Amino acid sequence: MSYETLTIIWFSIWGLIWAIYFVLEGYTAGTGILFPFLAKKEEEQRQLQESIGPFWGSNEVWLITAGGVTFAAFPETYGTMFSTFYIPLYLILFALFFRATGLEFMHKSNSSLWKQSWKWAFFSGSLLIPFLFGLTFSALFRGLSSNEHGLYITFSDVINAYGILGGSTFVLLSLLSSAIWISIKTEGAVQKRATLLAKKIWPISSGFLSLFFIATTNQTSLFNSFANEPVLWLIPGFALLFILFAGIPIVYNKWGMGFAFVSLSIFTLFAAGFTGMFPNMLPARMNSSFSLTLYEAAGSELNLTIMLWITFFIVPVVILYQIWMYRIFRGKITEKNARGY
Repeated sequence: MSYETLTIIWFSIWGLIWAIYFVLEGYTAGTGILFPFLAKKEEEQRQLQESIGPFWGSNEVWLITAGGVTFAAFPETYGTMFSTFYIPLYLILFALFFRATGLEFMHKSNSSLWKQSWKWAFFSGSLLIPFLFGLTFSALFRGLSSNEHGLYITFSDVINAYGILGGSTFVLLSLLSSAIWISIKTEGAVQKRATLLAKKIWPISSGFLSLFFIATTNQTSLFNSFANEPVLWLIPGFALLFILFAGIPIVYNKWGMGFAFVSLSIFTLFAAGFTGMFPNMLPARMNSSFSLTLYEAAGSELNLTIMLWITFFIVPVVILYQIWMYRIFRGKITEKNARGY
């Protein structure tokens, strides 16, 4: 296998891992955002906590893996990306911390102030995670500033209309995913509220996703390469089709199918972004000659080869473990049997 082929395989794995993480993060982060508004009493809070309690930690394994793959397979990308996006990535780290501690500590004391504080910490962390990731990857898709010294970002590279649209779109998709997930996992009043909310969020999230793709086409060069390979337009096309098709099972309360369509939409949204970036890992907005390509960023051939063999053994184990875990905790959560986190 040639070195060029290895680098392309690893770019595909890198994008795949990020896309899987965003699918899994969607329903866990969205549940945290909806938590203060769907749960009206402690028993309902425990239902929502238990609906994601067994899963959110293992879902974060994909985030750690994505960071690890970036570091090991594309060290130049890791160094540039984590130093360039230092502030948003550190904010994401703190958001992950507050989401976890809010979920863990909320019912450790009977104090009303204690419970309220950790409830809103859980909410705040859960809201910031998808918004900041959407903001960061929108900046990546739009391209970084550059000069003779290399790539850099300014405040306006991250905080702009396109970035805010990207962050808002991922938040709305997360809310839709979580509303459907809660409808699958729970029974009673909290399920009815989630069901009603899913039907309201679906058209809004569909509209935002459509706007995001229109803005991406008009304000960035992300999809310019698709002109040479028109078949690639199927990827963003599928993202829109999946979110539109999700409306049918949502209307008819077929929550499993609805969740699958929304998950596929999130997956193909990021797949479209990574496909558009290829072969760049960190694209430059104004001058493409400053873009960092996967060939420039990749590690040695020996390193990529060894890692590929390890990946072939470890990733199937992780996937099988998660399938087993979802099967073990597949039951409905009622107010009576809810144990919380």
